[in-house]
Amino acid sequence: PSSSISTHGCEILCSTRQVIAGLEALRGENRTLLDSLQEALEGRPMIESGSVEQEKSSIIRQSLDRIELGLGEAQVMMALSAHLGSLEAEKQKLRAQVRRLCQENQWLRDELAGAQQRLQDREQEVVTLEEQNRHLQFMSSIRKYDQEEPPSDDKETGSAKESLDDLFPTDEEEQSQISQSHGSSAAAAAQQGGYEIPARLRTLHNLVIQYASQGRYEVAVPLCKQALEDLEKTSGHSHPDVATMLNILALVYRDQNKYKEAANLLNDALAIREKTLGMDHPAVAATLNNLAVLYGKRGKYKEAEPLCKRALEIREKVLGTDHPDVAKQLNNLALLCQNQGKYQEVEQYYERALHIYQSRLGPDDANVAKTKNNLASCYLKQGKYRQAEALYKEILTRAHEKEFGSVDGEGHHIWTHTEEAGPVQDGLGSLKRSGSFTKLRESIRRSSEKLVRKLKGVGTQDTTPRTPG
Repeated sequence: PSSSISTHGCEILCSTRQVIAGLEALRGENRTLLDSLQEALEGRPMIESGSVEQEKSSIIRQSLDRIELGLGEAQVMMALSAHLGSLEAEKQKLRAQVRRLCQENQWLRDELAGAQQRLQDREQEVVTLEEQNRHLQFMSSIRKYDQEEPPSDDKETGSAKESLDDLFPTDEEEQSQISQSHGSSAAAAAQQGGYEIPARLRTLHNLVIQYASQGRYEVAVPLCKQALEDLEKTSGHSHPDVATMLNILALVYRDQNKYKEAANLLNDALAIREKTLGMDHPAVAATLNNLAVLYGKRGKYKEAEPLCKRALEIREKVLGTDHPDVAKQLNNLALLCQNQGKYQEVEQYYERALHIYQSRLGPDDANVAKTKNNLASCYLKQGKYRQAEALYKEILTRAHEKEFGSVDGEGHHIWTHTEEAGPVQDGLGSLKRSGSFTKLRESIRRSSEKLVRKLKGVGTQDTTPRTPG
């Protein structure tokens, strides 16, 4: 409708201009006629001048008056049209400003919604941090009652990092166990890879691992790159041995905190192994696990979880649902879920892993104690102190029976505690052996003693023997 009105207005303006031009021409002609009549009347005597010329002059003057009136009205219309045009332009300008203000208003609404969402996220983070702070304060209070732990040993403040370092990777173990025996770690890496490392690469592989364990990355990285170059020349890029060296180099980069380079190498190794060994090969599961561990160390738990679940499916399909490697993968998946607050799934994974370890490896295996400790830690994070206490007591009871096998006359285990300022006595505090299990047992003992005091209201100076019950 607005376009038709505008077109009609333009037609009226054009017609008005034409009328003005015609009236001006007509006015000129009438003035010429009037001038000629005036000259004729002036040239004749008054007696000879007739009434016809005077009547003609009167008619022409009336015509001129009407022409002037028409021109005036036409000019008024033109002025009114110009005024209306300026009003329309102002109206369009105001409409543009209204549209701009509407857009700005919508943008401000979006910004407000985003700010409110960010505020809500920050409030949730504050609640989470407060909960973590309360947990850390509780763990700090545990350390106050620990006579054997040095004051400077601040391990609870890095609980998130320790959770990641407690992962049970496969190919990653060839990095962490190097300092003890690089030969055995090479064999373990070969076994986890699903095939044997060629003899021509075994020495170079062991050297890379040994240098990396010593922190001599300036030597380990060139050696690994040289091995990759030699392999690609002889066997091509899409070869399982190339994938093995890519895994090793990725672990070296990961230890240097070069996570982006490590992720690229692991993705390349995963593609090679999937293509050459098949989608359900144990080596594919190992690479998926390494990639999940890498994402976990970077805090990308959501990206790591599906990789870990796929590795679990492969191991269940190839090894069976009750294989110890399946239990290791369940531990990995549980830790990733725990970092996301999915405690119900965490408990399911740990309980299943614990069942596998106990049924396949026996109740005295170190992995049983580790898994129980992880499950107890999950209970602590949820405030389930009774369940955590029961697990810690099971671990300590099993450790004490395994080490001493001694019970009192009534069939109860004897727990010996040290005095505040006295030397370490024989008993649980003397269980000091080499290996990670001893460290795990000491940590569990300290936590469980604090839990017992907390729940039963026993003071810090109480040193009387206590039973697990």
